[in-house]
Amino acid sequence: MNYKDMIEKVANGSGFIAALDQSGGSTPKALRGYGIEEDAYGSDEEMFALIHDMRVRIMTSPSFSGEKVLGAILFERTMDGEAGGKPVPATLQDRGVVPFLKVDKGLEDEAEGVQLMKPIPGLNELLQRARANGVFGTKMRSVINAASSSGISAIVKQQFEVAEEILAAGLMPIIEPEVNIKSADRARSDVILRDEILKALDNVSVDHQVMLKLSIPAEPCTFDALITHPRVLRVVALSGGYARPEACTELAKNKGMIASFSRALLEDLRHEMTDEEFDAALSSAIDEIHSASVT
Repeated sequence: MNYKDMIEKVANGSGFIAALDQSGGSTPKALRGYGIEEDAYGSDEEMFALIHDMRVRIMTSPSFSGEKVLGAILFERTMDGEAGGKPVPATLQDRGVVPFLKVDKGLEDEAEGVQLMKPIPGLNELLQRARANGVFGTKMRSVINAASSSGISAIVKQQFEVAEEILAAGLMPIIEPEVNIKSADRARSDVILRDEILKALDNVSVDHQVMLKLSIPAEPCTFDALITHPRVLRVVALSGGYARPEACTELAKNKGMIASFSRALLEDLRHEMTDEEFDAALSSAIDEIHSASVT
């Protein structure tokens, strides 16, 4: 797929984006969910090799194709690895799946009710390498734990500043200011975030668009103005800790918002499954998430 094909697929395709970008801090939890305990590996290299094997198994399963999966978000090590004898981004493109790359380096400590992104050293070099590898876009995550106007404003400002660097490098940024779904004032945070993003979108550089990855709102349709905004290519939803049935039920209440699930996609997969069992479980999850995304 060339860039034009990928932008058309992401903008207008019927499906969802798989999040396969667990990083160092979340990898042990992802492996435990897959049935591999921490005593099964003795170093970070062994841990990352195991999670890479899991991701390759997902990406090369028969049910994981561009028919229902529009894109996949990758961890940097995954982008640099191989699947099916080819670089991972090429393998995804062969299957009709658009590759994205997680570029943030984790979160700062909480201040003013939010966690900003840590600095991203070497971002430009990473972006150039990603583009050379056929990656279409990027993703970066911040977290909102309380309805703090100043904190949420700071998060949006930081996200859009980095997004401009990504646009300048010829890639599509996914901006992810996650609202903690367990926060007491979550609905208020959704509204503040929506309004701050609407202001920031007015300043996106000419002829460019961004993508948004947001928590499923507490009140359905809160993000309608973002979904229809001309500077927004697509709005995708993170599962945010919901189990898949609940995440899909909540997502389906928001027309035009599609899934970008991680744990909710992987929760039934186990390393001891046969390939047939594995693909059947993955296919069931894909069908359920796809249905919620297109309802």
